[in-house]
Amino acid sequence: MAQKIARTAVKRQQGYLYFVDKQGDGSRATMARGGRGSKRRGGQLKKVVKIGLRKERGYLYFLDKDGDVARAKMARR
Repeated sequence: MAQKIARTAVKRQQGYLYFVDKQGDGSRATMARGGRGSKRRGGQLKKVVKIGLRKERGYLYFLDKDGDVARAKMARR
């Protein structure tokens, strides 16, 4: 089960993949099959919201369907 970390209320658009980047900010990238081409073919990466989140080991951080930052414990040994 995911746990909400920060409320950002990012408005999601179709054809983009939303994620938390290495700097802890919310970013988006064009999806390979989103009709706009991938990153390798001239697609774009863009920071959507500046959060500055410090990631903790053993968790997967993502932007959920509400546009908020959430985390889930990774199933690793």
